[in-house]
Amino acid sequence: MLELTERQRTILLLLIRDYIETAQPVGSKRLVEHFHLDLSPATVRNEMSALTEMGYLRQPHTSAGRVPAEEGYRIFVEQLLHKAELPASVQNTISHQFFQSPPDVEQWMTLAASVLAHQSQGVSLVTAPHAETIRFKHIELISTQGRQVLMVIVMEGGEVNQQVLTLAEPVPQARLSQAAAHLNSLLFGLSIQAIAALTSRVDALEQDIITLLWQDMKRTSESASGEIYTDGLTNVLGEPEFAESDEARWAMRLFEERSTLQGMLARASSNSSVGGLQVLIGGAGGWQELRQCSMVIARYGAPGLSTGMLGVLGPMRMSYARTIPTVRYVAGLLSNLVNDNIANQ
Repeated sequence: MLELTERQRTILLLLIRDYIETAQPVGSKRLVEHFHLDLSPATVRNEMSALTEMGYLRQPHTSAGRVPAEEGYRIFVEQLLHKAELPASVQNTISHQFFQSPPDVEQWMTLAASVLAHQSQGVSLVTAPHAETIRFKHIELISTQGRQVLMVIVMEGGEVNQQVLTLAEPVPQARLSQAAAHLNSLLFGLSIQAIAALTSRVDALEQDIITLLWQDMKRTSESASGEIYTDGLTNVLGEPEFAESDEARWAMRLFEERSTLQGMLARASSNSSVGGLQVLIGGAGGWQELRQCSMVIARYGAPGLSTGMLGVLGPMRMSYARTIPTVRYVAGLLSNLVNDNIANQ
């Protein structure tokens, strides 16, 4: 793309700001009057024509004003990425909500999705944190009744799974505790593959427990993209882009096709680091399903241990100035919570 002059950049940024607020094509006279520009409408119109030829603006109709093109939005987002901040009052409100929430991962995810949807007026999506490499940390075996035993498994990264086992015969709690202690010392920090090779070094009861433990860890690994929590779908269904465009409405169906959504988030996660934020405009050339949309996404958690993704999906005309700092702030809060949770395991 051609380099912009300072005047062209100013006109472009003001036009996008106005279009985000009104969803109406913007004319030169509107820009001059609304933003009190020290320029004539004719001068602004000429610059808008140049910006259109350069690919930063589009003209939907011959006599209408201009609307931003994808490249124009990218310029707009670039100047916001390191400048947009969430007001202190909003930060305090959000942090207070998390402070009042019970120390439960599912509650955190639900709250994060609600906060993101409310603050951005877009569709939020949050994946639960999951271990980047599934490794064993701790097991508890608790006799419940008869042959039934509650097995509680804790992974490195803080993920906890539990299931009720039915053994071949009743086993006293003392024997179960002894088996758990031996397995905890033998398996600590091992991966799924390493655990599978250890069944020959334990007795029959512990072999059965290891087999069930391995199966549980394998299931956890295969669902490593985590459950997706969403909120705010009604926020965008009334927006002009989604009311008038079949393509935009089709993008919303992604929320009914969780496997596709999980694949997209997994791909975005592989291209990001914890604390990093990405703005995908028009699907960023990689997702045809999002050609009419934008996503602001970030990765949160404890690097190398347990991470997840969160973000907001909306029309390309979303309020980036509000959405970018909101996503960044909530990602930081969740990272702190995940780190604290791991430290307390």
